[in-house]
Amino acid sequence: MENEPQSLEEVPNDDVGEAPRPERRGSSLPLTLTIVSLLIWFGFQTIELFVERNNLRSFKQNLEAAMQEAQKVRTQFESLITKTVELANKGNANAKAAVDELEKRGIPIKSAAPPAK
Repeated sequence: MENEPQSLEEVPNDDVGEAPRPERRGSSLPLTLTIVSLLIWFGFQTIELFVERNNLRSFKQNLEAAMQEAQKVRTQFESLITKTVELANKGNANAKAAVDELEKRGIPIKSAAPPAK
């Protein structure tokens, strides 16, 4: 019996054949919920930014007409001031009074010619 091979039942149990049990990890539910909530938040913010961008674009388009009209009025006003300054330079008393009043109120006046003496 000494030379006979041992049967499986007689082999001592020395844990060589057993696989180690994996460590039990916690649930990945909190991580999953965090990632999903971040994705939802980023999606919401992206949509809000697009909506805001479109609102600003339409607001700018609505103001464009008003800006053009204001530019037109400003051009007319500058033309009127230039002609008034020309009249004042030619000696018109009323035009000189108007130019003096505009200067008192701080409206810049660009005279085309130096005032006549």
